[in-house]
Amino acid sequence: MWGYSEKVKEHFFSPHNAKVVEDANAIGEVGSLSCGDALSLTLKINEETEVIEDAGFQTFGCGSAIASSSALTTLIIGKTLEQASELTNQDIADYLDGLPPEKMHCSVMGMEAFEAAVANFRGESMAEHHEEGELICKCFAIDDVLIKKVVGENSLTTLEEVINYTKAGGACTTCHEKIEYVLEECLVASNPPSNKEKVADEEAVIEQVLSEMRPSIQADGGDVQFVELEDDLLFISLTGACTGCGMSGMTLQAIESKVSAKLNRSITVYPVQVKSESLEVQHG
Repeated sequence: MWGYSEKVKEHFFSPHNAKVVEDANAIGEVGSLSCGDALSLTLKINEETEVIEDAGFQTFGCGSAIASSSALTTLIIGKTLEQASELTNQDIADYLDGLPPEKMHCSVMGMEAFEAAVANFRGESMAEHHEEGELICKCFAIDDVLIKKVVGENSLTTLEEVINYTKAGGACTTCHEKIEYVLEECLVASNPPSNKEKVADEEAVIEQVLSEMRPSIQADGGDVQFVELEDDLLFISLTGACTGCGMSGMTLQAIESKVSAKLNRSITVYPVQVKSESLEVQHG
């Protein structure tokens, strides 16, 4: 049994603005009866100041859906569209002193309805108002754009959280793999590798390239060693028969070409001699 706050109970048993605004000039409808949740939001917006003068809702859903819709209308009345657009689904949940994790999608549905109403007021379709995304959950018609938005706004990290906040994957499990892929994209984007990690990864790639070329170089009596990567400059050491060899220029060009291709950026290779832990550029 879910635990509901007193404020959720208040807005469920005595919802605010449970009505249709008769002179509404903005309507937002989301969800569907077949999905189990549907919300129609009507707004009266002052066309000059864009202040929301009145708001009403009709909700088909659970107690959390009714309470979230009631809270939404309470929060946005008196605000300008710009001010109301800064609200998030978490603001709705906080206003209600929290929602059960499994019911957070109700607060998300409220913000979806508001965005749809804003689009309607501005004479736009939802397709125009939102970036078109890849359909992830067919059961609830949830695309990757919505999932990414909700994940980012609520710092979600698990499949279970995505299900709770969006309902995607909540009916069947066929889209779970797709959801996890989208979630991984979001987590990577929000936590990019540090510069130190990036350098280490690139150095590993360079070592791999040199190890692949080393047998043919050693076959001619020479050798090659990685010394340092600094921005777009790669310092390497040519030893043995490669030192002063007239063909060393071709070897350097081959290394430069392969490393640049592997790192997907332009790299310039410089041959150096290692002397007392310092680098000295070779002149041929």
